[in-house]
Amino acid sequence: MDKGRLTRSIQTYLEELCVKLPHRHVGSSENKQATTFFRKTAEANGLETELQQFDCFDWYEQQALLTVGDVRFRCRVSPYSLPFTGNGELVLVRTIDELADSILDGHVVLLKGEIASQQIMPKNFVFFNPDEHKRIVSLLEEKQPAAIIAAPGRDLGLAGGTYPFPLFEDGDFDIPSVYMKDVESEQLATYAGATVSLSFRSERIPSHGENVIAKRLGSDSNRIVIAAHIDSKKDSPGAIDNATGVAVLLALGECLSGTEGPCQIELTALNGEDYYAVPGQMLYLAKNNDRMESIRLAINLDGAGYSGVPTAWSTYGADEMIEAAVGDTVDGETNFIVGEPWPQGDHMLFAMNGRPAIALTTGDFSKVMDVTHTSEDTIDIVDPAILAGITIALKNLILRLEDKRIHDV
Repeated sequence: MDKGRLTRSIQTYLEELCVKLPHRHVGSSENKQATTFFRKTAEANGLETELQQFDCFDWYEQQALLTVGDVRFRCRVSPYSLPFTGNGELVLVRTIDELADSILDGHVVLLKGEIASQQIMPKNFVFFNPDEHKRIVSLLEEKQPAAIIAAPGRDLGLAGGTYPFPLFEDGDFDIPSVYMKDVESEQLATYAGATVSLSFRSERIPSHGENVIAKRLGSDSNRIVIAAHIDSKKDSPGAIDNATGVAVLLALGECLSGTEGPCQIELTALNGEDYYAVPGQMLYLAKNNDRMESIRLAINLDGAGYSGVPTAWSTYGADEMIEAAVGDTVDGETNFIVGEPWPQGDHMLFAMNGRPAIALTTGDFSKVMDVTHTSEDTIDIVDPAILAGITIALKNLILRLEDKRIHDV
């Protein structure tokens, strides 16, 4: 298939995912429509599909009202927070040590400064959860404030370009919370010891989601997995994060249509990378608990296709043959560069389980982080031709790996 045709197909896929379905957060109706679109498109190209369904919930909120006397402060409800209406003495906490020494029962705690410098990982998140995050959550649950007001700054590493970012984004954490800009919290902090009033409505709505795996069957049991997460953050069209990856999977499905080979090729739309409990990823691991050894290589697409920027590739636990095959595939290609390893993507599902993995993303990661999780992550910043080039490279890589009989390694 020529690059021009692939570019047009990819543009169509991006419009379907980001323009028609710009709210693909887990549990939403548009997330379900996106996975249905992926399945039907893959099946139209002659691929077999497998669905892996999980329980989750959507989440609804209304604007929060935060006041001290006649003074009103702007804030937003933390994602997945339980609702709250009440009053309480405002207690200011800036460090973990201050939190440990504070009496918070029934009070409203304002977290700002050092303690609010990083987004707190969900309490049951198994892949990355620093001890200091666990301690903050444990202390808050022990001391039981009536509600939390968080005043973070910026955290591009975990929260993307969102400012202010929600300090807590955890459906397993049941202390109601809101968040506000750190600079706007300076005035609020002067009211420490005074009574604040906080009120907002929110609801956790039971729902479900699913992973979709499209398969080109092979002549043996060995597998090459190419993955991309299909979900996005709430209120973000999720073009770079990560409709571009899904579009490449669908375009690769076109390229594989009617082909044969020794390895089973699995185009895997994982669902939940931008959801606090990563339910699709956890289910995928459970379903593959006794089958990981059959995965000869996993390739993850996340954040690729930023206009005007080359694609970066990095490897994890890959042997010399895989490294050579990748090098041969991109040799002479000006649109590919060697990137720095990064631990935030779904490739770590495989690498942490001893399977060789490759990650593909945009070469200038700062550009991606500036827009991820925001309303600015639209198809206007994407170059479909770059994604077509990635698709062709992946097809060529698969052919090289199968020719080198990676399935026998």
